[in-house]
Amino acid sequence: MNLTATDSELLKTIADLHNIPSGAFNIRKDGQGVDRRSSAHIQVKPKTDKPGIDVIVAPGTKNEAVHIPVLITLSGVTDVVYNTIEIGEGADVTVVAGCGIHNPGSKKSQHDGIHEIIVHRGARMKYVEKHYGEGEGTGERVLNPKTILTMEKDSIVEMELTQIKGVDSTIRDTRAKLAEGASLTIVERLLTHGRQEAVSDMLIELEGKGSNAKVVSRSVTKDDSRPVMVAKAPARGHVECDSIIMDRGKISSSPAISAEHPDAQLTHEAAIGKIAEEQLMKLETLGLSEKEAEDVILRGFLQ
Repeated sequence: MNLTATDSELLKTIADLHNIPSGAFNIRKDGQGVDRRSSAHIQVKPKTDKPGIDVIVAPGTKNEAVHIPVLITLSGVTDVVYNTIEIGEGADVTVVAGCGIHNPGSKKSQHDGIHEIIVHRGARMKYVEKHYGEGEGTGERVLNPKTILTMEKDSIVEMELTQIKGVDSTIRDTRAKLAEGASLTIVERLLTHGRQEAVSDMLIELEGKGSNAKVVSRSVTKDDSRPVMVAKAPARGHVECDSIIMDRGKISSSPAISAEHPDAQLTHEAAIGKIAEEQLMKLETLGLSEKEAEDVILRGFLQ
């Protein structure tokens, strides 16, 4: 694959890639798979019945990563993709996903991506997904990711879900089911500005004894966050939603917990506020402008 300057910049932003990765990967661009490679322990192959790929990580695979970024560089593209990711028993791997849209024209460009992820017994996965929009055109940049996660006994998953900037509209749908002893941590970061909108729906079901989950959702400006956690067994969970509202932004945060077992332990908290004046003043005394001070505070908040 010959990368254009736009391709390279998008890959750096959404996947921290400065060139084609040495391990397993799949790069999708403008609705088509354009380059892929499997490794000795990770198979990446196209589906035969629908757009998308199967990623199969062999049992016991350690310290490997697979990159599956999506690029859209044309105006008027609508891309729908269904990926299945299977993490073998006892494996320990990182999956780097995400989508970058560069819209140079007046038509809407949109990516709807579904990831079905199965993490088998005793496996560990770190999942990193970044979304980003840019482009000199007036066309909308729309991203609608859906993640369906199934965690088997004693598996561990860490998910980092980030919307960096430039996405006009997004609806994020995350579903997870945890078996006995499974542990899930989700950190979600959403940044919008102007008239951009983001909606995040999560449903975490703690089905197995001793399963546990923690959800931390941080958002800035015009967002709607609705994480729901349901405990169906002796399990532990915590949901935390923190938001900063700026200018004329609107934020709605509705964390919910539901216990369907007498030994379940669930907690939640939510906070919405403005940037504290004393924080701005402290940074401005160090020589930063008000805009620079705001940027520093927001970067820290969204980390």
